This record gives sequence, structure tokens and C-alpha cells, in this order.
Amino acid sequence: METSTDQGNIEDGREPVKVRLAAVDAKQRHQLENEDNLASDPSKSPRVVLSFPRGDLENPYNWSKSQGRKLFVLFVGIVSVINSTLGSSLPSGAIEYLADYFHITNQAQLVLPISLFLVGYVFGPIIFAPLSETYGRRGVMVTTFIFFTIFTTACAVAPSWPFFLVFRLLCGITASSAIAVVGGLYADIYADPIIRGRALAFFMAATSCGPTLAPIISGFLSVATWRWTFWAGLIIAGVSLVLLFFMPETYGPTILKHRAQKMRRETGKPNIYAPIELEKKGARQMMTVTLTRPIRMVLFEAIVLFACLYLSIAYAIFYLYFEAYPLIFEGIYGFNSGTAGLPFLGIAVGPFLAMGIFVYWDTVLMRAKTANAHWAQIEEYRRLPLACLGGPLYVISLFWLGWTANANIHWIVPILSGVPFGVAFLLVFTALLNYVADAYKIFAASGLAATSACRSIFGAVLPIAARPMYDNLGIAWASSLLGFLSLGMCIIPFAFIKYGDRIRANSKFCQELREQEAEHEHERKRDESDASSPDEEIHAQHFP
Repeated sequence: METSTDQGNIEDGREPVKVRLAAVDAKQRHQLENEDNLASDPSKSPRVVLSFPRGDLENPYNWSKSQGRKLFVLFVGIVSVINSTLGSSLPSGAIEYLADYFHITNQAQLVLPISLFLVGYVFGPIIFAPLSETYGRRGVMVTTFIFFTIFTTACAVAPSWPFFLVFRLLCGITASSAIAVVGGLYADIYADPIIRGRALAFFMAATSCGPTLAPIISGFLSVATWRWTFWAGLIIAGVSLVLLFFMPETYGPTILKHRAQKMRRETGKPNIYAPIELEKKGARQMMTVTLTRPIRMVLFEAIVLFACLYLSIAYAIFYLYFEAYPLIFEGIYGFNSGTAGLPFLGIAVGPFLAMGIFVYWDTVLMRAKTANAHWAQIEEYRRLPLACLGGPLYVISLFWLGWTANANIHWIVPILSGVPFGVAFLLVFTALLNYVADAYKIFAASGLAATSACRSIFGAVLPIAARPMYDNLGIAWASSLLGFLSLGMCIIPFAFIKYGDRIRANSKFCQELREQEAEHEHERKRDESDASSPDEEIHAQHFP
């Protein structure tokens, strides 16, 4: 059975590192004790549960003493996300050539190469994010990226339209891993919410830039052959895959699991465990708890639900632009398939400006905290004011595009509407995703996966209605309809600021997190007490 006291030594002459016996909740402890009573005899050693000693350099939070490692993880995460989002809109500049090659005349079918990719985004996060919280980030990301590379190759050599669409769906499923896991990846290595927020801002900038660069690539390469569009995607993915192979594991529970496994091998003591090894396993546990966690968060967590709603609308409008821009710049201004991708550069500029706003707000927040300003201590004021700024900008950009896309107005005017659109997109996404990550911490990957799945449903469906909507309402009023819809969403971050603390207080996930934090604080104080009483310490050999 498990004990709450420190006892025993495991040494081989090298410098010892303390191992704590982590407490588990009462129900789980009772179950474990019953199992021990039935399956073991009293002479067996008590179960020893590992946790990171204070200052342990293998704890990803402590990698700050080697900043290069964290920066590499940050860079690899951004690269993987760029691959994912670039792949999502890669066919946008090649649609005309795909239609000619496969003899497709139905306009609804021509939306499918992008929509089916986004359908993959729906299912992938529900699987990959919870798996990353069970088996670790690195294994999930590397495995899915290998399959993403394979299916990108399959798109380039697809012999028929149905095969091409199936491969696009599979590309979307495997590419969704990066979108779902990278947020949790950064939560693993950055304990400081300010630094973590900046990392997630880079992550969101990557998600914004990838789709806007893809139409330019495909628009010019498809002139030779549409297959070159996907060969280019394969080249980028192949180089990125090499980087992923060198990415270290960042998920703390998995690192402890590997340490426990090595300690059991080296010492021959089978009673050493990592906390994650004591959790229930099996198909039933996987289906009822792990894989359903994002769904449960959408259904029962108000923060996740309303963040999903706002982000879904904003994301769907973003992907609707891949249908709307050709109607505007090819249909009204006569751009060819290559130059028709260039107006997306206006949107691509926006995230870089938003990054400046983001860093400035961080500076204001840090000064306020230093001055002990009351508002700076409130969780909701950390990021949500950025969404309060981004929401109205998003609305303005939609009306700007709709009412300036006219043959009598120079094409640069509607292109410039993309700048505030890009700024607003990043501010809204960064603010809400950071808020979700900060609120749910170790469940961040599942919370972010929930937002990813929901917005992908909207992103896959709404573009199918783009052409009928613009044909029936016209450019101006179709864009205005989207503007009014976005206007209604603007209230959500304001509501979070006013009621967010009460929502978090009633959240079951947040309550569990508070209990874990209290337990960790208790263990930290016990460590300090143990350090002052050398005779009561337990030491264990450090096995990296």
C-alpha cells in the first residue's frame, strides 16, 4: 500500500536527488490500498511515487537555465503549426487547375479540398490532445506529422478526384495534431503566464500567416501543374519533420514515467512509480475519460463553450475569405490566378502589428502588477482586454471590405481592409486561447482541442455557403451580414471580464486544479521541512 511518509534509500554513489511520495485523492488511495491488500503480502515494500524535486533540471519549467532548449521547442511548435495551416488552404490557388484536370464543374465540390481538410481538424484534436496528456507530446506530434507528410505526398500523386478528397481529409486529421497539441506544449515549458502568453501569440501568428501564404504559393506554382503545389508542401513538411525528431518530451508526467521505468530497471525495485502510472488505464478509461474530456469541457465548462462560439465564428469567416477574395479580386478587379493570392498579404501584415500591441499590453500589465494595482491581480484582465479591442476591429474590417469592393474604387482599398482584419483575428484568438490555457493549465491541451474542433466545424461548413451567399446578397451585404454576426460576438470577452471569476469558481475542472495546486504547495512545504531534518529525508539516484 502507499504511504505518506518518506522512507528508504536508493543509492549507487552518485549525487542523490530527493523523491517525494505524492499523495493521491482519497478515493484512489482507498482503491490502491484494497488492491495491495489483495495482491501483495505485508513484507512487500510500500509504493514509492515520484515527483519533480524542487529545481530539478528535467522539469520543463526549469529549462530556463538552458534557454536554447525552450526556444527550440517554441520554434518547432511554430514550424509544425505553419505546416498545418499552410496545408489547409494550399489548394486555394489551384482550384481552377484541379477543376480542369479532374473535370469538375459543380462549384460546391470545388470547396471540398479546403472544407474536408478542416473536417479533419474536427476529429483530430478530440483524439490527439487527450492522447498527448496520456502518452506525452513528442510521440503524438512526431507520429502524426509523419503521416501528414505521407498524405501530402498522396495528394500530389492522386489519380482521381475521390482519391484526392480522401487524402485531403486524412491530411487534415493528421495536421490537426499540431493545432491541438502545441498550445499544451507551450503550457508545459512556460510557468510564467506572461511568457506563456507571448509564446501562444507566436503560435497564433503562425496559424494566421500559414493560410495567407498558401494561396500565393499555389497560385503561381499551379500554372505549371497543380501537382507542384503539393510537391512544394511536401518539401516544406520534409524539412520540418527532421526538426521534430530532435524535439524533447515536454510533458512532465511522461518525463516522470520514463524516470520511474529507468529506476525500476537500474535498481530492480518494482515499487517505484510515476503518478501517471497509477491512473486507470484501458479502453474503457480511454473512451469514457481521456478522449471525451474535450467534449465534456465544451458541454459543461462555460468558458470553453463561449470561447468556442466566438472563435468558431471568427475562424469560419477567415476561411470564407478564401472563397470571397477570388470573387472580389478576380471577378471585380480582373486579377489572374497568380496575383489573386497577393491580396492575402494584407491579412498577413496584421498579425505582426498585433504582436506589437500584445507586447505593449504585457508591459502595461507588468507595470501595474509591480505597482500592486488591484485590477492587475484579476485573472480576466491579463489577456481579455485584447479581445475587447480586437472584436470591434474585426467588425470594422468586414464592413470595410464589403463596401469598398467596387470597380470604381482602387483595389488597394479593399486589400488594406485585411490589415485590421489580421490584427483583430490575432488579438481575439490570442486573448481567448490564453484565457482558456491559463484557466485550465494541465488540461490546456484538451481545452484548446475543444476550441479547435468547434471552430473547424464552422470553418468547414460556412465556406460552402459562401458563393450562394455572395451571389444572392452581393459583396456589400454578404460582408455586412458577417459583420453583424461578429458584432454580436463582441460581448463575450466583456462578459468574461465581469463574470469570469464566478464561472471559474464553479468549474469542476478549475476546482480540481486548485486542489492539485494546494497539494503541491503542501508537498513543497514538506520538502522544506524535510530539508531541515536530514535524518528524515529519502534520497534516490537521479536517473535522467
